[in-house]
Amino acid sequence: MHILLTGATGFVGTALAQRLHTLPQVTLRPALRRPHSAYPDAAIVGPIDRHTDWSSALEGIHTIIHLAAYAHVTQKSQVDPQALYETNVLGTKNLIKQAVPAGVKRVIFLSSIGAMASISPTPLTETSPCQPDSLYGRSKLMAEQELIQLSQTTPLTYTILRPPLVYGPGNPGNMARLEKLLRLSLPLPLAAIHNQRSLISLPNLVDAILTCLTHPQARNQTFLVSDGQDLSTPELLQKIARHAHLPCRLFPCPLPLLTTAGHLGDGLEALLQRPLPLNSDTILKLTQSLPIDSRKIRETLQWQPPYTVDQGFEEMGVRLQASGHATV
Repeated sequence: MHILLTGATGFVGTALAQRLHTLPQVTLRPALRRPHSAYPDAAIVGPIDRHTDWSSALEGIHTIIHLAAYAHVTQKSQVDPQALYETNVLGTKNLIKQAVPAGVKRVIFLSSIGAMASISPTPLTETSPCQPDSLYGRSKLMAEQELIQLSQTTPLTYTILRPPLVYGPGNPGNMARLEKLLRLSLPLPLAAIHNQRSLISLPNLVDAILTCLTHPQARNQTFLVSDGQDLSTPELLQKIARHAHLPCRLFPCPLPLLTTAGHLGDGLEALLQRPLPLNSDTILKLTQSLPIDSRKIRETLQWQPPYTVDQGFEEMGVRLQASGHATV
């Protein structure tokens, strides 16, 4: 099977490419914006937008795994709405439109639970209404819709995965912020938070993608995917700290005070023109729930996460220590 992988140098793409290279039935062709030493034979396509020429990259390709996206902007003021729309929506649409005449049969698209919501008091399922409340989430939902619409009039089949927060060695985004908070070794006012959030470890997400790659029942399906064990914010911080040998000092604080602290963080970010570990967006994610029900992928594809939550955090902790970030 000849596979085109976008986003091969990213957090998920690097781990997925390593697994794909071990499969004897797979011939992998990474598609990159610019040359990279790890992939000397990659197809160089330049910026991913409505104008990208995919013709040479798509020659002989059977399946596309589309991971590349505009993501992990930690400061709202840094988000470029036009660049996000160009990459995530028009870039995806352009890729799929060129894939059909090139003879591509399958597309596996890594979306996000943000295409549905960023907070939810009850577990989300594939039938829950999509009400994205961020530019990133809306762009992912629009990209999904473009893929589904184009597949309805062509032989192309698709699989869409919506993961929650992904954790593992080299975390970007919000998980990196939590690591930074713990490395400050300061008491954190989060002991009284009783939320529930779903997560997925990097190796579990990679395994789910590979299962969708080969399972016939994955075609034309959308799946929510998670580790299957929800955590509160205190539990999450304690697991990161324990496996990385970092201190975790928590004390209770009323939610209104936390909200005020988040707004103060917003002001400091604007003043300093750089992201801080704590702002209103971080407080929202630390205090609110986002559980998901991933039974559909487990029952439809007979998929089970191969790694437990503790195994996922153990691997992340080992890498944190090896990088010199962990201190006691």
